[in-house]
Amino acid sequence: MDITTVTSFRPARTRADLALAPGEVVMAGGTWLMSEPQPTTTGFVDLTTLGWPDVEITPDGLRIGATCTIARLLAWAETEAPAEWTSLALARPSADALLASFKIWNTATVGGNVCQAFAAGAMIAMLSTLDATALIWTPDGGERVIAVADLVIDNQATSLAPGEVVRALDIPLHALRSRVGLQKIALAELGRSGAVVTARVDPDGSAVFVVTAAVRRPRVLRFARVPGAGELRDAVASATDFYTDPLGSADWRRGVSVVLAERLRAAFARESAEGTA
Repeated sequence: MDITTVTSFRPARTRADLALAPGEVVMAGGTWLMSEPQPTTTGFVDLTTLGWPDVEITPDGLRIGATCTIARLLAWAETEAPAEWTSLALARPSADALLASFKIWNTATVGGNVCQAFAAGAMIAMLSTLDATALIWTPDGGERVIAVADLVIDNQATSLAPGEVVRALDIPLHALRSRVGLQKIALAELGRSGAVVTARVDPDGSAVFVVTAAVRRPRVLRFARVPGAGELRDAVASATDFYTDPLGSADWRRGVSVVLAERLRAAFARESAEGTA
């Protein structure tokens, strides 16, 4: 895509470089920015030149730099991550749920996927399931932290204020040592996901189920234990923001989300039963 309105490009080297002139926007991988016309954009400010580490092990868990590519996160999760961080097994199926080729993974960033805030944003699904928070740089030089699930407030809308930039995504230790699963469905074999349900069960038995793609923002459901079929069905179906578009009706999205959640619930229940047998 030729972005004919853009007349300037500058690399950011320091935080001061993130002060934007009228018409400028920040970019990381740029895979969405370059995919369609941007009539109000006249300049790009490159975040990748800030030198943020892709991944860092911290005393509190895992920090993913906002400019870390999806490919780099996958490679690290599968070859370098601590073996006890079992929930990172969610990274591969989450990436596979993206309507994008593996080539895009080499450019598209984790932070970009979150900030674009598409209902079917697969990194949003993974990070919401793992209780991740976003570290946000504010234009006054400060910082704030918000749950990824709360950062996304609607399809293609976030709670970011003008001038705010996501610096990193932090996954806490308690969520890294969990069992996880993902189920998805699309009307077309190679089409965008119409519904995605992710889940994790922590070592203490508590469970989290997250519905994305079918609803306008992540729906996070928490339980003290793996819920019964009826309890989970009612919790999933009670969401009020299932939506209709050419990729599926609201009623269809509600129905398949219930089915996908039950598949995960049943698998966790079987694993628990086998573990105590």
